[in-house]
Amino acid sequence: MDNMDLQVLRQVQQWLDADQRVVLGTITRTWGSAPRPVGSVVAVRGDGTITGSVSGGCIEDDLIAKIREGALTLQRPELIRYGVGAEAAQRFGLPCGGTLELMLEPIGPQSAIAALLERLTRGERVLRTLDLATSVVTLAEPPAHSRDGADRLVLDAHRLITHHGPQWRLLIIGAGQLSQYLAQMALALDYQVEVCDPRDDYPWTLIAAPLTRDMPDDVVQRLQPDGHTAVVALTHDPKLDDLALMEALRSPAFYVGAIGSRVNQAKRRARLQEHFDLTEAQLARLHGPVGLHIGARTPPEIALSILAHMTAERYGVQISSAAPSSGAEVGCVL
Repeated sequence: MDNMDLQVLRQVQQWLDADQRVVLGTITRTWGSAPRPVGSVVAVRGDGTITGSVSGGCIEDDLIAKIREGALTLQRPELIRYGVGAEAAQRFGLPCGGTLELMLEPIGPQSAIAALLERLTRGERVLRTLDLATSVVTLAEPPAHSRDGADRLVLDAHRLITHHGPQWRLLIIGAGQLSQYLAQMALALDYQVEVCDPRDDYPWTLIAAPLTRDMPDDVVQRLQPDGHTAVVALTHDPKLDDLALMEALRSPAFYVGAIGSRVNQAKRRARLQEHFDLTEAQLARLHGPVGLHIGARTPPEIALSILAHMTAERYGVQISSAAPSSGAEVGCVL
């Protein structure tokens, strides 16, 4: 669940506290192109006030109209489908032929919204199971191995299971100015962010992204990177970066990157191969210079380029980070 959907849940709780009737809609399946991913939510109050988004606006308009007409006085969850065929797709703002399936759920004390928000505020990951026959919700901690399927939504004839909380992790090595921007942007994208820098002369003020002064390679080992973990080294110091990168490149981490010019990247790869016996396949996983080549110059621009590349990797979109030989390289200006 991203931050936008977390805001929806907070608004839902405010409406419940004011004794308002609320219907929550969750995207359970899409066919073709869709404006929002599976798991996205929208909520409609009894008077038609809406929060959240599942389309370009037309599905939201339809839900508002149904609420105001009294057509959504639900007693139990109901599955509806929008956009079957080109005519309906055009009407509901979906790409031609696109289809979207939405689970509508009447919200009340049985929905456990307050308990869910309390656990999310503590940074926990939560498995929410909705009983389709009774509307009763149960909350549980996902199994430790479930990170590999963190984005999955499960729907069968009896229940809807959704994952909430930080599903993706980012370890940033170095507590400099660029790290501040990268951490802030990553938090907005719902990463669980940790920063590592053993140098005491680099202060850190971002409470939501805790800082540890332990050695980076020890932190990577403790973190045990998996397929939903990114490790980005931003110190320019081989004594800090190299050992941590070695551990990260041997792990299943979906993204491993390091700042620096192409000359320094070549030297780094030579060190990693010579001293740490990394294979060619492992070295090929290192993104360096880190980030996409978008002409970035300033720390926030470089942070943007890194997160753009991480996003592409998350969704399996292969985009080269290589810069033209005549252009500047991401990460070489700091």
